[in-house]
Amino acid sequence: MGASARGVHVLLVAACLLVVFPMFWMFSTALKPPPEIFAGTFRLWPSAATLQNFTTALTQVPMLRLFWNSLVVAAVVTAAQILTSALAAYACAILRVPGQRVWFALFVATMMVPSQVTMIPNYLLIARFELLNTYTALIVPQVVTGYGIFMLRQTFKNLPTSLVEAGILDGASSWQVLWRIVVPTTRTALAALSVLFFINTWNQYLWPLLVANDKYMRTLPVGMQEFVSLEGGTNWGPLMAAATMAIVPALLAYVVAQRYVLESFVTAGLKE
Repeated sequence: MGASARGVHVLLVAACLLVVFPMFWMFSTALKPPPEIFAGTFRLWPSAATLQNFTTALTQVPMLRLFWNSLVVAAVVTAAQILTSALAAYACAILRVPGQRVWFALFVATMMVPSQVTMIPNYLLIARFELLNTYTALIVPQVVTGYGIFMLRQTFKNLPTSLVEAGILDGASSWQVLWRIVVPTTRTALAALSVLFFINTWNQYLWPLLVANDKYMRTLPVGMQEFVSLEGGTNWGPLMAAATMAIVPALLAYVVAQRYVLESFVTAGLKE
């Protein structure tokens, strides 16, 4: 192994440590008793690990309810975004839809608009229909994503045209071509996008904060603010315990499907 290769490996290891260390420190703090957390000394691992912070996190706020809210919202939003993205991408890439290039350009243009710009109009609509503190408010404004349409359209464009033509010659309808040929062939890209959509929705903070002020309708990122006291102090132990529990589903989702994520980004083209 040459010196340049060793240097690259050292940089990669250093980068991995920088990425992993915050999560390790979070888990370590979650296991520390309060005196050790506020001792003012640097210690990577607690001298006497305890699960008391996890018990406090589960009893101080309705963690299980928050966990359920986040799971429902993330799962439904992910399924809805995959469905709408697949339908729109199919229309823009394979079907002969009038003005399909214009429609695709409009979908891509939505990616350039910051989400903060649309939050106020969406909030006013939700409030006008009296849907605050409901799953509808948390889910419906997110069922369509321009990013998903863009990624799937590029994937669908790279499909061999012979597959679609063979399905049409066999008498398959457009709906059957989509669900029996296109979707099974591109399941890798769909799985990768599903993981990305799930993690993005699971980690959302600002939108759930706006539309769900009932403590039993909050999601995990918002509910963890309960551990920050009004006096300016912070219950670091329970907060880190809650954060540790909160990252588990997203982390597991990525670990399970990381092969699909990497394969999707490697093979995705930009065919016109």
